[in-house]
Parts: sequence; C-alpha cells; structure tokens
Amino acid sequence: MSGCGSGSGDGDKVTLRLLVASYDKSVGAAIGDRWGDAVKAFEKKHPNITVEVERVPFLKIDATLARRVRDGRAPDIAQSNIFAPYAEAGELYPVDELFEIPTQADFITSFADAGRADYVQYGVPILASTPRLFWNKALFREAGLGGAPTSWAELRSCAQALKEAGVPTPYALQFGPEAAEDELLAWLLAGGGGYSDVGGYDFASTENVATLTWLRDELVAPGLAGADPSTLTRTEAYAQFLKGRVGMLIAHPVLLGAADQARISYGHAPFPQREGGAAAPPVGLNDWMMAFRSGGHVEEAGAFLTFLFSTGSAKTYGGGQATLPVTMSASDQLRADRSQRQLWEFVDQMPSAEFHPVGLKSWPTVRSAVRQRIGRAVVRGGRPADVLQALDEVGQSSA
Repeated sequence: MSGCGSGSGDGDKVTLRLLVASYDKSVGAAIGDRWGDAVKAFEKKHPNITVEVERVPFLKIDATLARRVRDGRAPDIAQSNIFAPYAEAGELYPVDELFEIPTQADFITSFADAGRADYVQYGVPILASTPRLFWNKALFREAGLGGAPTSWAELRSCAQALKEAGVPTPYALQFGPEAAEDELLAWLLAGGGGYSDVGGYDFASTENVATLTWLRDELVAPGLAGADPSTLTRTEAYAQFLKGRVGMLIAHPVLLGAADQARISYGHAPFPQREGGAAAPPVGLNDWMMAFRSGGHVEEAGAFLTFLFSTGSAKTYGGGQATLPVTMSASDQLRADRSQRQLWEFVDQMPSAEFHPVGLKSWPTVRSAVRQRIGRAVVRGGRPADVLQALDEVGQSSA
C-alpha cells in the first residue's frame, strides 16, 4: 500500500481525521464509545500517526458526512450507514488497497459482500447485528403460553392470547420512521420475498404483497400490533418492552443488557417463516467504515483499519455487549467465551444474513421512502400493492 500524501514511515507526523457516530444510551448500549481506547492503543503502536476523532450524533452522521464531502472537507475515515454514493463517485479507496489479503479474507463473507458496489468492496462493516424475535416470558406465562412461535399462525395466536391477557402491545410492529426498513425486511424475507432482484428493486412482488396483506388483516386490524404501528419507532418499542408492555418484538443484541438491568424475564429465537419449518433468513445490519481518497493517506488509513480488525483487537473494538464482531477470528473468540454465551445464537446467524441493497446508490432515497410510506400499507383500508409499487417507482426514478 502506498499513499499520495506524506507517509508515516519517513519520520513525518501524519494526522488522520476520523468521523464517527455517537450513540444514545437510552437502552443501556455502550456501542460506539470505544474509540478513545482504540486510538490510544493504535497511536502507541504507530507513533508517527495521530488520529483526531470527531463524534457526531448517530441520527446526524449521514447528513454531516454528506455535507463535509460536498464542501470538499471529507475526513480520512468515516463511519456511516451508506457508502455506495461515495464509491460510485470515485471518492473511496477500495478495500483491497487498505488491507493485506489475510485481514481482508477474515471478514464474514455475507457482511463483506454487502459492502460491495459494482462488485468491488468499499464499505468495511462494523458494529454488526442480526436481530431475533424477543418475547416476555412472564407475559407469556400469564397468557397461558409456552415458548416462542415457530410460524406466523402461531405468532398471531400468541398475540391474540396476550391481548386477551391485557398486554397493550402483543407484537410491536416497528413501522415508524426510525428504522421501518429493518422490520419490513425481516417480514419480507420470512414471507419468501425481499427488497431487490438482480441489480434493482422488486418491492411489488407477489410474495411481498401477500406479506403486507397478512400484517394488515391478521395483526394490525385486530389490534394485535399496538395502537399505531405506522408511528412506532424502534426506540419506543424497546422502551415499552423494558416496561413490560410489549409481548414480542424483533430486537438486536443491544436489548439483552438493558432487559437484564430492567429484570425482564425474556427469551429470543429466530424469526419464523410464514408456514413454519426452518427459521427465516436473518437480517444483517451494521454501520460502514470507509476511507476517502481526498486526504491521500491510504497507507495510514489502511494501518488504522487493519489495527481495528486484526485478530488481537477485533473482538475488543469491533464487537461487545451491544454489537457483534464482523471477522471470523473474532467471532470464533467470542463463540469460545462462555461469558458471552448470550451472543452465541446471534453470532451463529451472521453467515446466513441478508442485507438491505446498500450497494445501490439509490438506497438512501428508497430507504427514506420506506420509512415515510410503509406504515400506510398496513393500516385499516391500506393498499399494500399500491404502496409497494410506489416504492419500486422511487427506486427507478432515483437510480
């Protein structure tokens, strides 16, 4: 690897500007707050490289990065939810210029592949997760129920029993504007559909229409999904679960520690396929790290990212109680650590995870449309086919 700017091996001091997200701890998460320790350890090994860390609230990270790039002030390395627009504009270093082959090959394949745009990987996954179906064991017992549902019919039956037992939100359908795209994808995958086909979107497939029709008629209409799923955010759904007011919901490992602190008796299981049988494909989620060309510090950026994801530090800085490591070696370490057994089943899902179409430049626009519109499909009188067709049109017009 060789950079266009001053190298760290010639005695010159190089400063890397690192833009990262700062996370709300409202559900007990400590994600994203290990940067100070990581930078300190890295600078000790690389005395000629200084890393300046700027933290931005996670809800503002994408807009802040876009503005910096537009103004010609791109950081050397940034964390974001999106990377494809920058990759297509030629503003990012590809991963193979940042990592040696052994480090590059250590990433879990499903997550590495999701970081590709036009078949080249630019996005480096970090703070990974695969959600599972959580349920409140105490509420289930009060409703005369056993374990987690293994089909949609069982899920609906459990939700009905929970409602009759007085649970305000039997199933928390998170179709509000915070992260509706995650909840939606979990249901579409479980119904045999998804967001895209080869090279584009396929929202209005027969399978997807059937899934949203089922949600409208079987969960929302009979009041089994709370007062108004179209406004229910992930943050509020988690908060209500921790108060014992939600029977079931899709949630990330971040909920584990928070539920323990709240003394909630809970279990978690794979999300069920419509007709039961094998578990549905899990949704893969993560943030992305990317290195910008404008600073010319490819060697130094590569050294820092390699340090983050090397065998010795990936478990420390790439995962934790709230998130999962994205390398195979760090996953193996975590899987062998009995103190981390709560995360084992989440880690085991990662190789089969399926992702949002983050490699498409149009995805940020389509994601915004999903958040704004998908709730309309499942309200009383909603028209799933029309809403899904409109999302396909957004994808086509923004391609």
